[in-house]
Amino acid sequence: MVTRKEQKLARKPLPEPKPMLPNESRRLRADARRNYDKLIEVAAQAFASHGTAASLEDIARRADVGIGTLYRHFPSREHLVEAVYHHEVEALCDAAEELSRERPPDEALEEWMHRFVGYIATKRGMADSLRILFNSNSKLFADSYGKVPVVLASLIDRAVAAGAIRTDVDSTDVLQALSGTYSMPDSPEWYDRSRRLVRLLMDGLRWGALKTPGSQRT
Repeated sequence: MVTRKEQKLARKPLPEPKPMLPNESRRLRADARRNYDKLIEVAAQAFASHGTAASLEDIARRADVGIGTLYRHFPSREHLVEAVYHHEVEALCDAAEELSRERPPDEALEEWMHRFVGYIATKRGMADSLRILFNSNSKLFADSYGKVPVVLASLIDRAVAAGAIRTDVDSTDVLQALSGTYSMPDSPEWYDRSRRLVRLLMDGLRWGALKTPGSQRT
């Protein structure tokens, strides 16, 4: 929900930057990057927890920056939402590679699916702003979201090859089942219900597998 104060601050012109020395410029660039990253992190949590009711002023406060700093990075709520969306997609894709290195294939797949639920929670909280952005530039989201089916397919292929899940798995079916959590009724139990769905899916994927869960460990 955009408050009157947020609208007023968003329209307020920013002061012209003053010339800086090279060392000062590098330090400020590093500070700006930290502020940017912190705002993205806090905003993702806020959108997942409070949805459209998330206050930009509260996000700035929790990120330990002023509201003016937030608007320097993100001139509008939609700019912040777009940045959070890209960050969440990239984090989800990076997690697949990290989990594949560190865990057995079926455990990597299961943990990634739980992280997908977290991604969906954030996306649900940004639904109104995402709809506005999608209508103005649908390619923006096609390019980002198109990465998700690829990484899920790679996780499933790895688990199938290891004999950790059944061989007749279609990754598109799994993604469709997971994505169904997006349209589930909003309630305090939404997150727990979504995580139970992941466990149910994994039970089905493991049923009839060549190996029992965890037997591929060395």
